[in-house]
Amino acid sequence: MCYLGKSALCPVMVVTAALALAVTANAQPVSPTRADVEGIKLATDMFKQLIEINTTDSVGSTTVAAEAMAKRLRDAGFPAEDVVVMGPNPRKGNMIARLHGTGAHKPVLLIGHLDVVEARRSDWTTDPFQFIEKDGYYYGRGTQDMKDGDAIMMATLIRMKQEGYKPDRDIILALTADEEGGAFNGVDWLVKNHRDLVDAEFVLNHDGGGVVAENDKLLGFTVDATEKLYADYQLSSLNPGGHSSMPTADNAIYHLADALGRLEHYTFPFELNAVTRAELAGLAKTYPPEKAALVKASLNDPPDPQAIARLSADDPILNSTMRTTCVATRLAAGHANNALPQTATANVNCRIFPGHSREEIRQELVKIVADPKVTVGYVQLDGSIAPSAPNEQQLPPVALREDVMKPLREVSAEFWPGMPVVPNMAIGASDSRYAYAAGMPAFGIQGVALDNNDIRAHGKDERLPLQSFETGVQFYYRYLKALTSEK
Repeated sequence: MCYLGKSALCPVMVVTAALALAVTANAQPVSPTRADVEGIKLATDMFKQLIEINTTDSVGSTTVAAEAMAKRLRDAGFPAEDVVVMGPNPRKGNMIARLHGTGAHKPVLLIGHLDVVEARRSDWTTDPFQFIEKDGYYYGRGTQDMKDGDAIMMATLIRMKQEGYKPDRDIILALTADEEGGAFNGVDWLVKNHRDLVDAEFVLNHDGGGVVAENDKLLGFTVDATEKLYADYQLSSLNPGGHSSMPTADNAIYHLADALGRLEHYTFPFELNAVTRAELAGLAKTYPPEKAALVKASLNDPPDPQAIARLSADDPILNSTMRTTCVATRLAAGHANNALPQTATANVNCRIFPGHSREEIRQELVKIVADPKVTVGYVQLDGSIAPSAPNEQQLPPVALREDVMKPLREVSAEFWPGMPVVPNMAIGASDSRYAYAAGMPAFGIQGVALDNNDIRAHGKDERLPLQSFETGVQFYYRYLKALTSEK
């Protein structure tokens, strides 16, 4: 779920901490120190290394990436016993490392996933598994989601180790498998099988939150305090089929197409919770006047339906922030060119607003489809289809701890003066849910700026502005140090 763009092989080109995006005309960038420049170079080297390791579920290996990062840490002076790679099978390795502190407080756990979404070379302008720097951007699968964050966290820990820094608590880093899919989610597996290695007072997830921009204007620094619930459903239509020379209206593809058409034109109800209300109210302060007025009208009691409709039509991010969304993502049908289809299926991916269960949304899909010849099943983790879905709901939002938020406000103000820090509901889903369910509250925090008009995570030609990456490196080091320094 992290969004942004980056650069690549620059020997450390113009390392300017200033973003190309500016929140105000008088915003003053943080000048990079020599140590910052070295940290950015190290982070960029690891960023390139990670992008060029294929970690897709189909043919890739997170173990290769985990071992590569483990070697980096050992070479930087981490004892072998403080860096381990483990997983449920040879391809799904996770790396866990620990920087020892004074023990004044319980540890903090940093998490980031190593796996990436599938990418076809034929779809891309560049090779998705080559780190390409072009026109001020870094291109490659994982530049936005989220190998940038993995490299930033790695560079931060290595810099702290080499400085001899002693935090007021242990800092644990877990780089894990299968956040994007697959049956071996690393955070879940570690919590259930090796809790001692990752047990912490709270969690910082680099795969969430961040610096939000729109049309080259910075809007706010968001902190993920809750997220939507992920679910896949399979819509299926079955038919005896037959010879294609005798077509009928009772066609599995036609039934499925009609069902998807009804889904396309269905809008789930508008909803707000405490986090999204605060998020929208905070961001409205930096929106252009017309958009700000629409947001404020949506926050009224009762909300203005026309304002909601305008925002939903014009801004897909706000649309997803205000409701559950479901969309068809894959189709399959037929078995021969000269035969009527016997089976037609579609995967429908839903991001469910907190407060609703997967089964509740499955039943809603049945009503939307409104066709007894189209069934709606739930896609389980192993890919099998169940007739019903789990009933549990998303966990409630985490409380925004002042010991996490105070240094965040202070450090973000150094980089982006005047920019509000606001709680956020992630419109996707992340590994935070596994940590939170295990009793470790998780916060999505990172300092890489991404424009809402250039979100390419999971898509073609994924990219990240190099200046955003460089600033993100500087920010994270300063923030983590402020968070873990003796008070």
